[in-house]
Amino acid sequence: MISPYVRRRRLAIELRALREDAGLTHEQLAKKIGEARTKLSRLENGHIAPDQNDIIKLLDVLQVDGERWTKIVTIAQEAAAKGWWESDIRAMGERQALYANLEAGAVTIREYQQTYLPGLLQIPEFTQAAAEALNALRPGRADVRGVIKGRAGRQRMLRRPGGPTYQVIIDELAVRRPAAPPAVARAQFEHLVRHTAESPRVSLRVLPVNALIAGYSLPGSAFSAYTYADPDDPTVVAIETVDADLVLTEAEQVAPYDELYQRLHDAALTEDESLELLTQAAKELPDHTEEQ
Repeated sequence: MISPYVRRRRLAIELRALREDAGLTHEQLAKKIGEARTKLSRLENGHIAPDQNDIIKLLDVLQVDGERWTKIVTIAQEAAAKGWWESDIRAMGERQALYANLEAGAVTIREYQQTYLPGLLQIPEFTQAAAEALNALRPGRADVRGVIKGRAGRQRMLRRPGGPTYQVIIDELAVRRPAAPPAVARAQFEHLVRHTAESPRVSLRVLPVNALIAGYSLPGSAFSAYTYADPDDPTVVAIETVDADLVLTEAEQVAPYDELYQRLHDAALTEDESLELLTQAAKELPDHTEEQ
């Protein structure tokens, strides 16, 4: 399926263009279709899933027919679709569900991880350690089993036939700073090396802590970028913050992150060097957890 989030944004663009082409304000169009202006505004902002009957009524009022009618109705259907994550959203968490949504139907995923190893490549034991660490600070914040199940679902989507190419840059800090017991971290590093080597659609690079990035463009946080098969769908950038995520779809907002990702890519180690670093990092881990 195609990301309902992205299709809602695409539908918003199409509806806004139709209204403006007709020379109507929100108030005028809302009156013609018998709906509240606020509902029309939320549709044009991509904030709500569309009702199919409302979209058809709007198209009829604006006298849209033929291929454009079919295209917009199809987009509306996809925008209203329910993804696999909807049934597990409470357990897997709203943040993870958002990423599952964005990943759906993506052609390319580019990701920079600053502090954590990427969720799409985590083994269950590493995910469990991270979720338990979060719960130690904020009891009950994460449903550990739900988070692990959500990760597994997202990873299946990544591996699906015709799935996206996945390019990930991991900051060396995420490799060097312990985020799980040594045995778990070792298994995780070994998995990263093995999975990357065996998966032609997966590319992994490590950004050294002393890397010289063009223009000294230091990334402020982790982020990911998604492109889709329909060239008229927006490229999406999701920026991680402490408790929420900022999602950008406007071209002028996305462009700086395209450039930043390229600069990080150019400054990172090669794929072979990166896998060698991870292999060595696994070997250097102690055989037991030292007392804190």
